[in-house]
Amino acid sequence: MKIAPHARLDDGKLDICTIRAMDRFKLFCLFPTVYFGGHLGFDEVEYVRATTAKLETEHPLDVYADGEYVCQTPVEFSVARDALKVIVPE
Repeated sequence: MKIAPHARLDDGKLDICTIRAMDRFKLFCLFPTVYFGGHLGFDEVEYVRATTAKLETEHPLDVYADGEYVCQTPVEFSVARDALKVIVPE
């Protein structure tokens, strides 16, 4: 699935894909397009790239990373550039 088709492992950016409320039929139609990145063409889909992202909720919600509990909202995410060495295609 290409949920964040413009994401790169080595650019130090977070790629954030959000879907605003839509009816079930349209969501059903959107889902298969995720396999090739076509969902970005829907009006309800927003795709942004950022160095940090803050998530706030009306009521505190649990936050998990890699299946492990980390904290509760509000929470701020960022990328530590060059913290992990990875091999990426040219």
